[in-house]
Formats: sequence, C-alpha cells, structure tokens
Amino acid sequence: MEAQKKTIAFIGLGAMGCPMAGHLIGAGFKVSGFDVSEGARARFAAKGGQVRAEVSSALCDADFVITMLPNGKIVRDVLLKDENCRSLKEGCLVIDMSSSAPMDTRELAGELVGRGVRFVDAPVSGGTKRAISGSLTIMVGGDGKDIDEALPLLKALGTQIFRTGPIGTGHAMKAINNYVSGAGVVATIEAVLLGQKFGLESEAIVEILNASSGKTNASDVKMKQFILSETFDSGFATGLMAKDIRTAADLAKVLELRLSALDATAALWEDAAKKLGPGSDHTLVARYLKDR
Repeated sequence: MEAQKKTIAFIGLGAMGCPMAGHLIGAGFKVSGFDVSEGARARFAAKGGQVRAEVSSALCDADFVITMLPNGKIVRDVLLKDENCRSLKEGCLVIDMSSSAPMDTRELAGELVGRGVRFVDAPVSGGTKRAISGSLTIMVGGDGKDIDEALPLLKALGTQIFRTGPIGTGHAMKAINNYVSGAGVVATIEAVLLGQKFGLESEAIVEILNASSGKTNASDVKMKQFILSETFDSGFATGLMAKDIRTAADLAKVLELRLSALDATAALWEDAAKKLGPGSDHTLVARYLKDR
C-alpha cells in the first residue's frame, strides 16, 4: 500500500500506454500523464488520469516515471531534454517499458544515475489486447532493490513478471523474444503455403502442427484466428516487429556473433514493413510471403 501513496508520471499514452496507465489508476495509484497526441490525452483523461500540458510538468515531483514510447531514441530525447531532466525528482525511479536497444539503455541509465535518478528497463510482450486486459508479460532488468520497488506497479500491468538481470537485459530479452516470434510466424506461414501447394488443406496443416512438434505461438494463436480468417487484427504492427528483430540483430553484431538466421529474419521483416507499411498488422506478412 505504501507505493500507492507515491505519484507516477506516465509518458506515452498510445494504444499500449493508455490502457496501462488506466490499470494503474484502477489499482489506486495517482497518475499524471503526457502524450503528444491530443486524442491520447483525452482518452487518458476519460480514465480519470491527470493530463499534463508538458512532459516537464508530468515529471515534476513524480516518484516513478514510466515511459511507453516508440523507441529508445525518443526515450532518451524526452528524459535528457534540459527542462525535463531538471524536473526529474532526485531518487525517482524511471521504468522504461518501451522497446529500446539494450546497449543504448545502459548508456542512458548511466547518465541518469549520474544525475541521481534510478532506472530499470521493463519492456512488455502481449500487444494491445493484453495491455487492455492487464495480462502483459514483463521482462525487468536492473538493481534488485529498484525492481522490488517497481513490482507493485508492474503487477497492476502484467500477470507474468521476470527478473532478467542487470540493466539492459530486459530490453535484450524483448528483442530476442520478438526474433523468435517473428521467425516462427514466417516459418509457420511458409509451411502452410508449402502444404497448400502440394494439396493439403490449410486448416488441417495448422491442426496437425498444433498436435505435433511443429507447434509454435504462430500456429496456436495466430494462423486460424488472424491469418486464415483474413482478419489480420492481432494488435501488433509490422514495423514494430521489424524494429525489434533489427534490435536483436544489431546486438548480435555488437557482441561479435554471426547469426545468419537472425540476419535473414531481420532483413525479411524490414522488407515486409516497407511493402506493407509499418503500421500494418504483422499478420499481414502472410500476404507478403504469398506474393513473394
């Protein structure tokens, strides 16, 4: 209950951020928020949140700062902007729930710690639907005591919370997870295309995969629901998948690992995002693969 007496600044009230901030309000926390979008601010206000006209006014006197922004560069720009940085309360805890590059995260954390601000990275998996239901998977990197302090907030947002290690490991794990997810989507769709060409029924292919060793997240929760049905509304964008897999590929290069499957997967998703549009649902990659 002690954490609920403290204030939270939530920066980034988009499709994921707004329902997440709403869950924090519902859990009894005092939340002020900011987003560049007027519509996002209005939706947050409708949930009972205190809307701020500027980032700096949201950050002022906040005990916790949660960022849910498109990428790490934006997180850095927001937090280190002179006026915003001066508004950060000494000893406050920044929780970056965006999908950021892990090496950049470590650099940013070092700069913030040097200014008396604590930091953990806590990216999420589950997409918009699980943000709305409050059932996200959260991967948290940082000092153990800081994670302990963040837990009451994180438990309002997700049902599975994993401690991944020091700062940056949460963001590394998110990129690794989405590489495996994206590769699985491509492999499953190509398997269905191969089977269809030989004369197998697509529904039967998926059913057999799900009863066999070829079962993947894609075969289990995406093929029939979003791809074969042609609804293509899973709630996760092609551009975000491409960005996260590129983050994993870039990390491999920094670590001097030659991972050819990762490189190929990153290139494929980047081309798909270019062809389909970054805002398209990532399950539309089925059309991209079929057209190829």
